[in-house]
Amino acid sequence: MGVIHRFHSTDNGEFRWQHVPLSAYGPDNSRADGATRQVLVGTQEQAPHFHLRYFAVQPGGHTSLDQHAHDHGVYILHGKARLRLGDEEHEVYAGDVVYIGGNEVHQFFTAGEEPFGFLCVVPAKR
Repeated sequence: MGVIHRFHSTDNGEFRWQHVPLSAYGPDNSRADGATRQVLVGTQEQAPHFHLRYFAVQPGGHTSLDQHAHDHGVYILHGKARLRLGDEEHEVYAGDVVYIGGNEVHQFFTAGEEPFGFLCVVPAKR
C-alpha cells in the first residue's frame, strides 16, 4: 500500500516531513557532525527494493566518511557542499545529481553559510 509523507516545514534551514521521525546521525552513531536524517521511504513503508532518505548538514558540518558495497543516487535539494568522491573533491549545488558507485569512498562537507540538504536513494537490502 502506498504512503504519502507531506512536506511540513523547515527547521533551522532543514526540510521536515510530517510524521517522519528525525533520526540521529552524528557523533553518537556515526562520524558525521552537525547532520540529521529522515527516512522518507524505508522499512516503515515496507519498501522492498529501495530506501529514500533525506540528510541535512549544518554549516561547518559533514557526513560520515563512508565506503559501502551498495551504490547511491543523490539529489541535492538545497545549499552547497564539497564532495569527496574517491580521491577527488567536487563542489555540488542545489539541483545537482550524483551517482556514487559501490565501494567508492564518499563524504559531504557543507560549504557556505546555509544548511546543505540532499535526498539519497539506496537499495533496501544492503
